[in-house]
Amino acid sequence: MERKIEAELIAWKKSNARMPLILHGARQVGKTFVVKKFANEHYANFVYFNFEANAQLQAIFTKDLSPKRIVAELSVLMGVAIQEHTTLLFFDEIQASERALTSLKYFSEDTPDYHIIAAGSLLGVALHREQYSFPVGKVVVKMLYPLDFEEFLWATASKEAANIIRTCYNSNLSCSLHEHFMEQFRLYLWWNA
Repeated sequence: MERKIEAELIAWKKSNARMPLILHGARQVGKTFVVKKFANEHYANFVYFNFEANAQLQAIFTKDLSPKRIVAELSVLMGVAIQEHTTLLFFDEIQASERALTSLKYFSEDTPDYHIIAAGSLLGVALHREQYSFPVGKVVVKMLYPLDFEEFLWATASKEAANIIRTCYNSNLSCSLHEHFMEQFRLYLWWNA
């Protein structure tokens, strides 16, 4: 399934001024799916960390926030070599560890060649931020919204269906497939209910 945000992720990967990226959005909108798909298509290596599912991860971030030490310990924990430029690190459910979120500042400042995406839902609500701060200005924040109708058509019908609708709309002409597309739209609304 293709999502529009994939183009933004590709641009982020190619950026010379790349900072860690936080993918924010409600639960169940596809954050993990999108990042895993992106990683499989654009990176030689991908390492997935889930802060809700793995308590050992949080222990790594309780010491100092030195990116080199953190990467070394993450590499040992996962049993994989983490390489700058070719490995994507994915910190999923990062809201479960305020220290991990704060560490993104130091990754941005000290080791910008690591490619890091963090994802979480309710980041502004879930974090107490009593002891640690949000890395303002040191991360790129992107919002992932639920599947829109065009993305739904891409996944269930075709890109051509979306193109036909766009052409009819832009030219202000009636669409010979109007009833068919209305049925697709009703299906989309039912699917999102």
